Amino acid sequence: MCLDLEGQYYFIVEFLHVKPGKGPAFVRTKLKNVKTGRILEKTFNAGVKVDEVRIERRAHQFLFNDDGGYTFMNMDDFDQVVIPKENINGVDFLKEGDVVEVVVHAESETILYADLPVHVVLTVTYTEPGLRGDTATNTLKPATVETGATVRVPLFINEGEKVKIDTRDGSYVERVRE
Repeated sequence: MCLDLEGQYYFIVEFLHVKPGKGPAFVRTKLKNVKTGRILEKTFNAGVKVDEVRIERRAHQFLFNDDGGYTFMNMDDFDQVVIPKENINGVDFLKEGDVVEVVVHAESETILYADLPVHVVLTVTYTEPGLRGDTATNTLKPATVETGATVRVPLFINEGEKVKIDTRDGSYVERVRE
C-alpha cells in the first residue's frame, strides 16, 4: 500500500496493530519513502484518515541509455519513457532487452521508480583464473559481468560462465549451467 503523507509518497514496509489494555488502539508502522528510500517509523491513532495513492506496476523493456537517462518501452502501448538512473533499483545489472517493472502513480501518470527482477543471469567477462577443487572455503574474488558491474564470486567461477546475481544487494547466488 502506498500513502501520501505531507506531499511525500511512502510504501508500508511493516505494520503492527496494537490494542493496549488501557487507552485507544493504534497502528505502529515502518514507511519507506519512494524517492529517497529512507525508512520512517510512524504511529497512527485509531480512526485517523490517510490518503492512499493508487499505483500501478507496468512491464517495460530497457532499450538504451544516454545522457538524458535510461529509455524504456512500455510493453502494452509501445510508448517510450526516460527514467533517471537514481530511480532504477539495481541499475548496475541492467542490460539491453531486460524487462523491468515500472511503478507509476495512476492519477498523474508520473513514474515513481523502476525495479529489476530479484535475480538476473549474467555472463562473467573478466575474473582471475580459478583453482580446480578449491571449494572448501567460502572465499570470494571480484568478477566483472557483461553489464560492467563488479560482483564477488566464489573461486571456482571462470570467465564465460553464467552466474545468477541478486539485484537488491549485488550478491552472487549461484552458477547457472545450460
